[in-house]
Amino acid sequence: MRGKPVTTEPIDATATTAWTDLTAQRDALRPDLRAWFAADPQRTERLTRTVGDLHVDLSKNLVTDETLATLVRLADEVRLGSHIEAMFSGQHINSTEDRAVLHTALRRPASASPALVVDGQQVDSDVQAELEKVFAFADKVRSGAWTGVTGARVATVVNIGIGGSDLGPVMAYEALAPYVQDGLELRFVSNIDPTDIAETVQGLDPTTTLFIVASKTFGTIETLTNARLAREWLWEQLIAAGAIEDTEEARSQAVARHFVAVSTALDKVAAFGIDPANAFGFWDWVGGRYSVDSAIGTSLAIAIGPDGFRDFLAGFHAVDEHFRTTPFAQNVPVLMGLLNVWYVNFLDAATHAVLPYAQHLHRFPAYLQQLTMESNGKSVRWDGSPVTTQTGEVFWGEPGTNGQHAFYQLIHQGTRLVPADFIAVANPAHPLKDGDTDVHELLLANFFAQTKALAFGKTADEVRAEGTAEHIVPARVFTGSRPTTSILAPALTPSVLGQLIALYEHITFVQGVVWGINSFDQWGVELGKKLALEIAPAVSGDSEALAAQDQSTRSLIEYYRAHRG
Repeated sequence: MRGKPVTTEPIDATATTAWTDLTAQRDALRPDLRAWFAADPQRTERLTRTVGDLHVDLSKNLVTDETLATLVRLADEVRLGSHIEAMFSGQHINSTEDRAVLHTALRRPASASPALVVDGQQVDSDVQAELEKVFAFADKVRSGAWTGVTGARVATVVNIGIGGSDLGPVMAYEALAPYVQDGLELRFVSNIDPTDIAETVQGLDPTTTLFIVASKTFGTIETLTNARLAREWLWEQLIAAGAIEDTEEARSQAVARHFVAVSTALDKVAAFGIDPANAFGFWDWVGGRYSVDSAIGTSLAIAIGPDGFRDFLAGFHAVDEHFRTTPFAQNVPVLMGLLNVWYVNFLDAATHAVLPYAQHLHRFPAYLQQLTMESNGKSVRWDGSPVTTQTGEVFWGEPGTNGQHAFYQLIHQGTRLVPADFIAVANPAHPLKDGDTDVHELLLANFFAQTKALAFGKTADEVRAEGTAEHIVPARVFTGSRPTTSILAPALTPSVLGQLIALYEHITFVQGVVWGINSFDQWGVELGKKLALEIAPAVSGDSEALAAQDQSTRSLIEYYRAHRG
């Protein structure tokens, strides 16, 4: 692999010659996409790349050839190639938890050679064995061989998880809705707000409902609380319907037929009432936000079937191989990650919009929020020293054309720079017509128009030429030179979805390497969870625990207790 040997010492990107050169280029930069395109008929061809089935147009970004070349040099100077090799080979790049980072191993084909062995573990054979276990179970549910306690086949699968155990499966299920087996429905519970579980199970037939409890440790408070509530609902409904007797044995049999787990804590799984044989595991080198292609995707495997899930994994692997082997100047995740660094650190962008012009991708921006912000929302480096520059950006977005009628105003004419990724497919799931109008083509016309308007804007003279009154002209001017990346694919297939997810996984990794941070821990989520357990007694009325709180927290709890009916 490229670069120098892997080092555990983070390289300060701001001390590299490339960073100095980028700073000078930023100071001299006068972005003018309209002029750049007019002067350079080959710009689009030169700045368009392909990865897997994804056609990626980078030409509307605020970079010159010189800046792009310098960004690539920055990647070399921070030894990105060595870090890529370290991740794929299983070195412990998650330094604070002393773990390998091997989500890429989840999608290695069974025939991959040479075999991957990490810390004495035969990774490939273990991954394939767990996949086959998941697929065998999925086939049983899909065929009707797996039944509930009354012998009825499963019609609804309820996935209970939170974070990566929820966001990945629900996003992928929504994205791949056309591939879901007829007669199967998936629902998802994550929030500890009791409204979530109550409304999710509302109207379900308990005899045809299967719950998947997804928690690696089987100790996540939100997930286990919702699992217990689901278990209680199941018992109450089955007993009320006369489907089981009100005995411990009958209750136990009901849980065994209506609950499975994604967990490695088999003792806790058994204590809950789930047969450990129906628990699907994954490994500590798989972070939650990188786990949708592991056993965490069991609900998705049931929905789209093992063949669909294999295509999903193949899409991931295609991008993995591109990222691992392609020279940086042609490497799509590397270039997109470096562009994000350029915007955050040199052009002061604080946010990044992801705008899918595909309704089935409506949960994709939310999925990316966890992937990117939980990974790179860090203020210390690998060695515990403070970061030397800004890290991370706020990822957000909604599907087009909905967003056009909401927040696009700020992207077009606001004072903040908002780089945006536009995503679309050539072939829709539902090719409908409104009279003679192909509605998907109308959607894509908006896609193309928005990136064009953001890039090239509208001058005051062009506004005047339309007959606009002079006092209104300033309000109708669009400065243009608002950066976008366009990503197109033939259709939203399982493979293409896997490619999109892997693309952003590796973009996130590239940024983390440049910033010298560990993108694979998440200590920031721990403090609030710990304090919640400490505060819970005060909320429940423990006067001593209440007195121990700070004045603001104590006042808020007192208000709550006074107004709780």
